[in-house]
Amino acid sequence: MQLTKREFTKGLILATGFASLYPAKGISADISADEARAIAREAYIYGFPMVDSYRIQYAYFVNTKDPEYKGPWNHLVNIPRVYTPADTAVQTPNSDTPYSMLGLDLRAEPMVLTVPPIEKDRYFSIQLIDAYTFNFDYIGSRATGNDGGSFLIAGPNWKGETPQGIKKVMRSETELALAVYRTQLFNPDDLDNVKKIQAAYKAEPLSKFLGQPAPAAASAIDFIKPLTPDEEKTSPEFFSILNFDLQFCPTNPSETELMERFAKIGIGGGKTFDGSKLSPEVKAAFQQGTADAWAEMGTMRKRFDTGEVTSGDVFGTREYLKNNYLYRMAAAVLGIYGNSKQEAIYPAYAIDSDGKKLDGANRYTVHFAPGTMPPVNAFWSLTMYELPQSLLVANPIDRYLLNSPMLPQFVKDADGGLTFYFQNESPGKDKEPNWLPAPKGPFVVAMRLYWPKPEALDGTWKHPPMTKVP
Repeated sequence: MQLTKREFTKGLILATGFASLYPAKGISADISADEARAIAREAYIYGFPMVDSYRIQYAYFVNTKDPEYKGPWNHLVNIPRVYTPADTAVQTPNSDTPYSMLGLDLRAEPMVLTVPPIEKDRYFSIQLIDAYTFNFDYIGSRATGNDGGSFLIAGPNWKGETPQGIKKVMRSETELALAVYRTQLFNPDDLDNVKKIQAAYKAEPLSKFLGQPAPAAASAIDFIKPLTPDEEKTSPEFFSILNFDLQFCPTNPSETELMERFAKIGIGGGKTFDGSKLSPEVKAAFQQGTADAWAEMGTMRKRFDTGEVTSGDVFGTREYLKNNYLYRMAAAVLGIYGNSKQEAIYPAYAIDSDGKKLDGANRYTVHFAPGTMPPVNAFWSLTMYELPQSLLVANPIDRYLLNSPMLPQFVKDADGGLTFYFQNESPGKDKEPNWLPAPKGPFVVAMRLYWPKPEALDGTWKHPPMTKVP
């Protein structure tokens, strides 16, 4: 009997143990279950920051019915308040600086961001984040100064010259990007001043900035529904969203081989991935690969807890991270959209001085001896987050952080140092100015050093331990 080429291939696959993967659309016929699992693990680690970022930006700029909705793409939205426990889209948000948000669609033309002159002692920053979640550039006190000016944000396909009146051209390697504005608030009475600064921020297409006719508009994007944070951990549709994201991300030369490998399991920009049509065997391979990725992330979390890996290691540009995708995933899991270390570092309190995880059933203190406060050019803060959601903690005194602008109200120790209290119930009226309320269960405290000084960056300065009160 004469076999057709297809029949011969199927027979070969059956003979070599690859049959479980064969008919799945988009999956290479010559791939084993073990290889599919390994590639799925790699693709999940690579894609998690992108898929989770898509979830957030869908809420911010697409879904007008979402309570977190800010406004349409390329439309700057100011949030004239600090974040509270009611803000739940982004894990580990800061509550020091009122935000402004701008979703950037750079397909048709660049956007121009203009900032006003801002007083020298007020910190501000505009963090520019691409679809990979790399921080590709900054505008702000540290990066460009407080004198104001206009900055051009260009997508990967723009080939123009630097226009007159533009201080700097900043390039995103993806067509969709995000600008996160942070404007320092000194105290509650300072909010009107922040509002005036926010009102003077401007974002406009390059054609409008130049007073020229606009180019043809980019085609409308048919945004797909994102997964919930829980669904992201198990659903095969994770890879559908990754494919959707990748269509706005021209392949970086350093990732050509990676994308060829991903293509073996149907992953790539413009590819169709339908998790509902996977065979049980293929679905199992993807689920196992996803579980492997989270197991790897669990090991990485322990390295964070012990201080072996820090926030300064995992946030930054592509060049800085050297395509370390596990670091990039860890950054997204632990605090997506965190700053590069030159802008801010985040020493975290996840365990006490005995190596035990923090819990509101206990009481803790952190003592800063005289002269050992966090060394910064801007300001520092300590913010409480409830686990596992990593969100701000509702409490009777509506206090979510302690920070350097609050120094005048803190009660000093006899030696001139400062002791802060982290516990669920008040430590007593005399100590309440130094109290950061904790939830009743597990929590983590994030320290933020904005525009850290060299001794904070090189490790000369160490944050003191959190000690459990007997």
